[in-house]
This record gives sequence, C-alpha cells and structure tokens, in this order.
Amino acid sequence: MKIKYLLIWGMTGLFLTGQAQVLPYKNSKLPITDRVDDLLGRMTVEEKVGQLSKLLGWEMYEKSGKTVRASQKLKDVVKQQHIGLLWATLRADPWTQKTLTNGLSSKEAAQATNAIQRFMLDSTRLGIPLLLSEEAPHGHMAIGATVFPTAIGQASTWNPTLIQSMASAIARETSAVGGKNGYGPVLDLARDPRWSRTEETYGEDPYLIGQMGKAMVTGFQGTKIGEADKIISTLKHFVAYAVPEGGHNGGSVSVGERALLQYFLPPFEQAVKAGAASVMTAYNSIDGVPCSANPWLLNDILRKQWGFQGFVVSDLLSISGLNGGHGTATDAVDAAQQSLNAGLDVDLSGSGYNQNLLEAVKTGRVDQQTLDRAVARVLYQKFALGLFDRPYVDEKAVDKKVGTKEHLDLARKVAREAVVLLKNDNQLLPLSKSLKRIAVIGPNADNMYNQLGDYTAPQPEEKVKTVLAGIRAAVSKNTQVDYVKGCAIRDTTASDIAVAVRAASEADVTVLVLGGSSARDFKTSYQATGAANVDSGASTLSDMESGEGFDRASLDLLGDQLKLLQALQATGKPLVLVTIMGRPLNLNWAAAHVPAIVNAWYPGQEGGLAIADVLFGDYNPAGRLPISIARYVGQLPVHYNHTKPKHHDYVESDAKPLYAFGYGLSYTSFTYSNLRVALAEQVDDFACTVRVDVKNTGNRDGEEVVQLYAIDEVSSVVTPVKQLKKFTRQAIKQGETKELSFVLTKEDLKLWGLDKQWKTEKGKFTLLLGGSSDDAKLTGEFVLAKDYAF
Repeated sequence: MKIKYLLIWGMTGLFLTGQAQVLPYKNSKLPITDRVDDLLGRMTVEEKVGQLSKLLGWEMYEKSGKTVRASQKLKDVVKQQHIGLLWATLRADPWTQKTLTNGLSSKEAAQATNAIQRFMLDSTRLGIPLLLSEEAPHGHMAIGATVFPTAIGQASTWNPTLIQSMASAIARETSAVGGKNGYGPVLDLARDPRWSRTEETYGEDPYLIGQMGKAMVTGFQGTKIGEADKIISTLKHFVAYAVPEGGHNGGSVSVGERALLQYFLPPFEQAVKAGAASVMTAYNSIDGVPCSANPWLLNDILRKQWGFQGFVVSDLLSISGLNGGHGTATDAVDAAQQSLNAGLDVDLSGSGYNQNLLEAVKTGRVDQQTLDRAVARVLYQKFALGLFDRPYVDEKAVDKKVGTKEHLDLARKVAREAVVLLKNDNQLLPLSKSLKRIAVIGPNADNMYNQLGDYTAPQPEEKVKTVLAGIRAAVSKNTQVDYVKGCAIRDTTASDIAVAVRAASEADVTVLVLGGSSARDFKTSYQATGAANVDSGASTLSDMESGEGFDRASLDLLGDQLKLLQALQATGKPLVLVTIMGRPLNLNWAAAHVPAIVNAWYPGQEGGLAIADVLFGDYNPAGRLPISIARYVGQLPVHYNHTKPKHHDYVESDAKPLYAFGYGLSYTSFTYSNLRVALAEQVDDFACTVRVDVKNTGNRDGEEVVQLYAIDEVSSVVTPVKQLKKFTRQAIKQGETKELSFVLTKEDLKLWGLDKQWKTEKGKFTLLLGGSSDDAKLTGEFVLAKDYAF
C-alpha cells in the first residue's frame, strides 16, 4: 500500500512539474497582452524582424500523390528569416502556375496548412505559428471554394445584410482550410473606370462603400476575433488608390486633404470602427508621400484618430517601391526604416524588411521600441485568433464547410440581387419560357471564366453555370436554344457574325451577351506584383481587358462586339443585351437601339442561373448602379456627387452620364408619397427623422431601393451637389404600401471646416428621396439653428 501511495505521489509531482514548465506565452488562461509581452521578451532581434515578413505561400508546400507536406523552401526560409506570415498559400491561378492538377483541393489545402503549422510548432525554437493570409474579396481564391459576384456586383445589391452573410460564408470556407486572414474588402473610391481594378470596388460613393465595408468586416470577423469559422479582415488599399492620373494602375493621385478626409477616408474609418484587424497600404503616393511611408496616414489618422489596434501590411513589394518607382529612399535599408517608422508593420514579400530592417535596427535608424510595437501587433492577432492554442484545422470537416449547397444558393442570391435592369422598352422582359426558339449569342454567353472576375482560382467546367446553361435550364423542353459565339471580346481573327445573324433570324428572340473579361490565362506574362503585363501589339489577343494591370484608354466595347450587336439588331428580331463586365463600358449605341438591357457585372459561378431567373421573370430585378455609366471617356470623372458648382454641358453632348448612380429598373412600379420631416435639436446633437410611404403600384411583387440624398445649401467650404446619406432595399408586395423611415444626425452631415475641425454647420439642408440619384420623387428640407461640434 505504501508503495502505491509513493507511486501516486511521484506521478502527481511529475504532473505538477510539467504544469510549472508551461511558458507564460503558451498559457491560454493568461491575458493576450501578457502572453505577447512574455513572448517578445524571449525573441531575438532576428526573430522579431522575421515575424514581420510575409512571404508568397504557394511555394511552401509539396504535393506528392495524396500526400501534402511542408516544402524544403519553407524550411529554408524559416531557418534563414524566421518568418511570421504567409500570403496566398492556397492560391491557384496562371500567375502562381497552380492548376486543377498541381494545385490543392480543399482537403489537400487543409493538409498543407496543417503540415506547415506542424513544422512551425515542432521544429522552431519558440514554436510560433504562421498567420496565413488569403485572397478572399469574392470568395476564397482557392480550388473548390465558392465564387461569388465581384465587389462591383455586390455593391449593386444595395443590401449590406446579404453581403454580411456572403462574407460569413467566405470566412467559413477560408478558415476551414487554414486561412485566418482574408484580403478584403476593397474600399477604394472608384471615380475613373479606365482604372483596371474598378471591378474590385464598391463604386463611387463613400457612404455606400462604407456600408458594404462594415458588412464584409462583420461577416469575416464576427463579434469577436477568434470565433469559430471566422477570419480577420484586411482593408484595401489605404488610400485613394482608385483615382490614379490617367487611370494608370498604381500611379500618383491628385487629391487634397479635405477630399481625402471627407470622401476617401470615411469608408476605411467605418470599417476600422467595425473592428477590422488589418489594413493594407496602397501603391500610390499622395501629395508626394508614398502611402507605404506616410506617418500622417498610418499613425495620426489610422491609429491616433480612429483608434486602430491591428497591424498594417504593405501591398506586394510596395516597400521596395520607395527606392524603386517612387524614388523617395536612397536604398533598401532606407526604404525599410521609412516604412516601419511611419507605422507599416508587415512586409508583403519578405524582401522589403528582412536584412534591410535588421540593418536599420542595428544601426539605430529604427529603435527597439518601434520594432517591438510592430511585432506585438502581429503577435496579438495570432493569439486572438487562437493560433497558439488551436493551430490545426479539422481535415474531415472540410467538405461540410467548403462549396456547400447553402453557399451555392447564397451565391445565386447575391448574383440575382446584383442584376441591374437598365432598359426594358415595351416590357420585352420577362421572356416567356415557352418560346419556340431562342438564340443565345456572344463571347460571354458560354465562357465560364469571363463571368468570374479577377482573383479567381481555376474551376472545373461543371461548377460554373454560364448564361447559356442558365437559359437552357430555365425554358421548357419544347424550346430550342441555339448558341453561336459570334466573336471574341478583343480578338477579331475568328469572328463569325454571319452565322450569328442566321441564328438570330431564325429565332423568336435573341439574348446577346457582351462586355469584358478579367480572365487570366497561362499565356499572359505577369509583373512581380501579380498585375498582368499588357501587350497591345500581340497578334493573338486574350479576352482580358479588365483586371489588375489592364487599364483602358477608352471604354468602348472591344473587338467586333459592336459590329455583332449592330448586325443582330438589323435582323428586326427582338433583342435582349446582357452585359457581363468589370467596369462601366460604352453602351450608347445599345441604349439608343436595343429594347432591353440587363447588366450583371461579373456574377460568379451561379451567375448564369441568376441571369436566367431575371430574364424569365422568376426574379424581379432590383439591383442599382453603384457607379455611373459614362457616355464618353471625355466626361470622366462623372460621379454624381461631384463638388459644386453644377456641371454645364459640353459642345458635343450634355454633361450627364448615360446611366446615373443608383439607377435601375423593375418589372413593377413604385410611387412615393406623404414625405414627413421632423427635426429635434438637442444640446450636442440632433435627430432629423424622415418618413415616406412607398407603394407598389405594378402588377407583381418587387423590391425598391429607396435612396435619401442631402444637399447642404450653404456651407463654409464647398460641398457636393448632392450626397447619399441613407438607403434601404425593401420587398413590397403588389398593391402594398410601406412606411419607411430614416434618421439623420450630425455625423451624417459633418464637414471638415476651414479651421480644420469636424462640424455640422447651421443652415438649410434639402432632402431628395427616390429610386436613383437623378430621379428625386419627393423633396423636403430642414434648417439647423446652430453649429454642432465633434
């Protein structure tokens, strides 16, 4: 018996000794700040500098048969650089040269991230896990993940609640395979559609962008970082990236301080205050200072004024751009110290910091406190995400979380709500499902990659539903559907317009699908940043005319598309134009001659079904434009909320866009009435309550996007001619009337005054209510008796 007790006592002692040996940073019961401090105190300078390096991740695994393991490249860079993060480990596309064959399935992706983390925990001195960042703006950019509409389409839904649900689905899929940081949302204010990345934005309006951005952040992150099936968000691109001079991607911008504060920065502020844990700097400079070395932006605005607690990451190679394209640093060491001292924590590339930052620290150009602060920001997020305590994912659960039917249904719903009906003369739409013969024509009618947008992984053919597939699935078995491509997006060497005309002549109606493409191919060459190289003199042209690097000098339909459109219209048969594109293109001829036009942007993998739902009336369209469609490039910029005075007409045309921000038609009609404006002023704020009755006066159920705009009639600084302040997308049944209300406060009407202080000024404000920025159904006003300070 004595021996038994001695054994028990001895085993208990061993257990207690083991518990005592748990290092504080590995103790999940301690506060995160304590764990960060303990770990920082154990790290060498080399390990700290390495923790700020984020390398390209798709080289960090090796795939052999059914086995996926950490690559020798990973082992080497960990030993040499002590890296802390990886980017795009699971990415597949022509740039990474990862295909459906040599890339990773969802299950293999989970195996890869587990193998990588296992190496980090088992084979490094301190066992610090990696934070894996993934592209996720409209779905995780990995094989097997669900592909949703691109951001410009998401914004066309005017439905933040739906976009939050979409972001939750993306987070669930990304987290399931080991990604813990999603790149997105893109909060760039897009005011020059010549710029190649317009499709990645939520359009031209800061309020709409802010609402979509908050929805994405909340969907990604949940209510608290570290929740199951959630990831942290990286806001892009900080700031003013979408208005480069001449539309040149990454070019300098001409934006003043007041414009930055009032229009370009507010979407980021909204997303930061929603809890965003990471922000990415933009490639461009502002007033001569590159964003990746701008202490005013990264410290004064982002951290001091907004209270941002996360980490800032560079865009790929943007630190090197300081001593490269920008020419503001003498060498790579100077570039590293400029960026870190300005508040940029993480180097996306691993070459901007690394030995350059180490040299800057050792020579005193970066002090130890500044380095520790940056490292602590990264470590905090790793602890908050649970990476130290739960570093591995459940490989058996992947199929239950990635590419599920629930997510496919959601992708179709987002695509459906994003469709904008631009024109519908004589109610040509919706079409009958019992038509005898339909001709489906055009380069985007049956091209799966052309409807997916940039930042999309390779897809098996059966996964993506094209417009042709959607129409065939929608009509009766007695309807004959003929398909002819007719022409390509850009290449004119294989056009066959005569065959397309013959098909249209024999059909009861023609559905023509034109537009653009951001589909990368394996023939295109790419820059080190991942942007495509444009070869305007190539003998054979890809369809790609949009997407990163593909800036435009005009917005015309390229190739033989306009010729095809004109030839089909000349047949005299009913013609429906469907546009699938990443930026607003020139639709002047179509608007003048084609009876029905439907715009779907890049609608994602379920887009063909969603478009068919609209064409045949299974869904009543209610999408609204988040960006104006110009008549001519010479009008640009043509955003609706330009600053006063009002624009006057040109010699050749009027100054209005072809289709304005907020525009979109329905298969039913709505009337607005009984506008009531009630103002209650308090000591420090006011509440202006705006009520309106909206009635569905048509013959079918539908949705209306009710938009409230405000005009500050007299102000101390110049303000916009009008500005969106509130909106709501409401389902209203046939014959039903809904009372809707909005509340405006001083926050909604503030401006950056002459004294460089935020304030809402006294005076008269005009309110415009309607279904578009250029179609006010009702007008009201109120007068503030005093100024309101912040």
